[in-house]
Amino acid sequence: MRDTASDDVGAFTVTAPHRELLDQILDKWSLAVCNELCQRPSRFNELRRAIPAVTQKSLTATLRRLERNGIVERTLLSSRPVAVEYRMTPLGKTLRPPVDVLLAWADTHLPEIDAARARFDAESDLA
Repeated sequence: MRDTASDDVGAFTVTAPHRELLDQILDKWSLAVCNELCQRPSRFNELRRAIPAVTQKSLTATLRRLERNGIVERTLLSSRPVAVEYRMTPLGKTLRPPVDVLLAWADTHLPEIDAARARFDAESDLA
């Protein structure tokens, strides 16, 4: 028997593969990197300058994770010295619409979320 209360909002079915992928593409730096690469291909140091808070180690790990998942591609440029450029793949570009929907949801509901946080914090302080 189905729970009719959950039918009102739909059910979240998140399997381990979903969770792993979402964790990797929605982590602390991935959206910032994807945002930059959606605008134009960039070299590593251009990304570091565009996202000043990211460390070299974190940016390297993020780019590798995104490349492994087929979201970003790494291209060797035939220059002296040899340079590497990163760009969004066609698959990576398909992330834009769902991310935009999530951001719109956050914009719409941020006042409610701020109020809920304030209530929770006030109640937690009393406990």
